[in-house]
Amino acid sequence: MATTSPPTPPAAGAPAPSGPGRAAPARAGWTRWLPVAALALLILIVAYLVFGGKGGASYHLVFAEADQLVRGDQVQVGGVPVGSVTDISLRKDYKADVTIHVDGSLTPLHAGTTAQVRTPSLSSVANRYVLLSPGPNNNQKLQDGATLPASATSTVTDLDQLFNTLNPKTRKGLSQFIQGTAEQYAGAGSALGKDVEYFPPFLGSTSHFFGELVRDQGTFTHFLVETARAVTTIGARQAQLADLIENSNKTFQAIGSQQTQLAQGLKALPVALRQGNHTFAELPTTFGALKELVDASKPTSKPLVTLFSHLRGLVTTATPTVHNLNIGFSQPGANNDLTDLVRALPALAKTLESASPASVTALRESVPVSAFFGPYSPDLVGGLRTFGGGGAYYDANGHYARVTPVLPDFTLGENNTLVPTSSAQAFQSLQTGELRRCPGAATQPSSDGSSPFTDEGKLTCDPSETP
Repeated sequence: MATTSPPTPPAAGAPAPSGPGRAAPARAGWTRWLPVAALALLILIVAYLVFGGKGGASYHLVFAEADQLVRGDQVQVGGVPVGSVTDISLRKDYKADVTIHVDGSLTPLHAGTTAQVRTPSLSSVANRYVLLSPGPNNNQKLQDGATLPASATSTVTDLDQLFNTLNPKTRKGLSQFIQGTAEQYAGAGSALGKDVEYFPPFLGSTSHFFGELVRDQGTFTHFLVETARAVTTIGARQAQLADLIENSNKTFQAIGSQQTQLAQGLKALPVALRQGNHTFAELPTTFGALKELVDASKPTSKPLVTLFSHLRGLVTTATPTVHNLNIGFSQPGANNDLTDLVRALPALAKTLESASPASVTALRESVPVSAFFGPYSPDLVGGLRTFGGGGAYYDANGHYARVTPVLPDFTLGENNTLVPTSSAQAFQSLQTGELRRCPGAATQPSSDGSSPFTDEGKLTCDPSETP
């Protein structure tokens, strides 16, 4: 490998080498001034940008109103400050003349420039700035001191102006909603602080959610279109929607007025749920027993079908009768059915008792006399019903009566002719003296002593008078 050695410096007092190497000291002289010149140029550029760019220009903006602008408010273009408000005055036409100064970096402005008063949010009161929208650069330049007319400016929309677009009913409902929300969150500051801690993770999950939401752009676009249609349809029902909100407010007020009952109901709800859980746990056993009952009932279902098929004719035939009976007991109108009759009986009894006290007294005094005929009721009823054909019970020989009426007005004579009889002949076959028979004495005496009936000796009859 070849190597080289550094040249040996000349000896002291030796003459300097000749040739091209003699120009090196001159070149080093002007190279030393090059950094100084570059630094001076940089200082001039910075001074021009710092001091020369501050010239700018002033313009007059005509607004319908000052919109709470003050001197010193910023003038912005695209969110970047480019100047400030220097003066505000009132014109003769009662419009606001706002003077702004724009930095030299943006001047001169061109025709077509517009200005708007903006606010960071609707909740701000005195925080305003002027937003400029510069016109195209190929338009005519606006000289220093030029005026933008009111047609090129617009004012800010305040929160009050937004509320003024709502009708009184909607404003009242919104006010009640805001007040109710404030009451709901009153004293919840500590809980709100804890919620704020979870707000950043919530934003992250929300970003992920929207990323997944717009992944299928076609479906998301279709969803937005259909949502817009739904909102348009709802907006066309503004009156009904306002009524719905008002009625919902009344409903929640009614629920809020029953807070005690609602709290009691919520307190009793766990107990009810536990009981319901216990009931549901026993349902399988109940269903098992019910299945056994159904299986045991299956053999009897066919006879029941036959019974119901035969019963249908009876029900069909009895329907008119039951209907008439129903009408007899309960018929529309007053005083025309048995129910009205039964209701009128107490009043009738009270009226009779007060109207005929002598009759009532007589009936009460006749009870001991008429009580004697009570045991003979079967004999009397039988005699009246069959005209004497049933004067007593069946006897041992199967006869129903031993006494029958005799009407001897005629007797059968010769040649089957009827011959009139006299009174003496009419009573010849009748017997007398048997007037104290006891009830049931017209039949053979019963072995158990129930007949003849003497009512333990209370009846004035002779039990010995028997057939």
